[in-house]
Amino acid sequence: MKIFRFVVVAIMLRAHFLRLLYPRGVFPRVYAGRPLPDDVIGSVVVFFALYFLCYGALTIALMAMELDFLTSASAAVSMLSNVGPGLGPVIGPAGNFAGLPEAAKWLLCFAMLLGRLELFTVLILFMPRFWRG
Repeated sequence: MKIFRFVVVAIMLRAHFLRLLYPRGVFPRVYAGRPLPDDVIGSVVVFFALYFLCYGALTIALMAMELDFLTSASAAVSMLSNVGPGLGPVIGPAGNFAGLPEAAKWLLCFAMLLGRLELFTVLILFMPRFWRG
């Protein structure tokens, strides 16, 4: 997650809440002195939705491999965000990923690729339309 995306979401939320308070008001969404196009805001919202969808799916998949919730959730966010160790006794600061099942390690490797190469870049490879030219 890049800081730019958080700033865009904050700008969007601010404009939305102001629109709720003042329905007839005009609230331009501006970043660095320039107006934010609707397609930029849309792509940021889609990225957030996709990020949390992947996070939830990874957490559930890891829990299906008989890992506890804390280990599963922290491993998923750690791999998607590429931030280092997770939480808990298994993969926490004093532990490592060696004790995880092999399938979990493969899943977490894929999650690392998703996080490092950006979600859209990796997931576009699974669309048949991309390969047709």
